[in-house]
Amino acid sequence: MPTMTVAQRRAAEKVDYDAFMAQCPSRQLLDRISDKWVPLVMVALSAGPQRYSQLARTIAGVSQKMLTQTLRTLERDGLLTRTVTPSVPVTVTYELTELGRSLHDVLAGLKAWAETHMESVLAARASYDPQP
Repeated sequence: MPTMTVAQRRAAEKVDYDAFMAQCPSRQLLDRISDKWVPLVMVALSAGPQRYSQLARTIAGVSQKMLTQTLRTLERDGLLTRTVTPSVPVTVTYELTELGRSLHDVLAGLKAWAETHMESVLAARASYDPQP
C-alpha cells in the first residue's frame, strides 16, 4: 500500500462539492442565487403562486428580459415550477418548489438584513468615500 502525502490525503478527504474549488458545480449555483434578481423573485413567490405580471409589478425595475431569464433559470434548477393553465388567454403561474422554499428562508433573511442595516452601510460609505 503506497503512502500518501499530507496534501494527497487532504485531497482524498475533500467533499465532492466545495465552492472554493474553481470547477465545483456548487460555485455555479452560488453565482445563480446571488444574482441581483433571484432573491427578490424568491421572496416575492413566498406569498404563494403568482402570475408573471404580478411578479413584474412587485419587483420594481426588473426588465421583462431579466425577469423571464431569472424565472427560466430558477425553474431549470428546480427552485420553482411553472404551471400553464389552458384558458383564454392562457394563464401561467410560478410557485416555489420544496427545494425553493428551503432556500427562501436564507434569502428572506438576507433581504431583511440589507433593509435593517442599510443606514449603517450608508454611514460607512459616507465616511469611506472622499469628501468633496
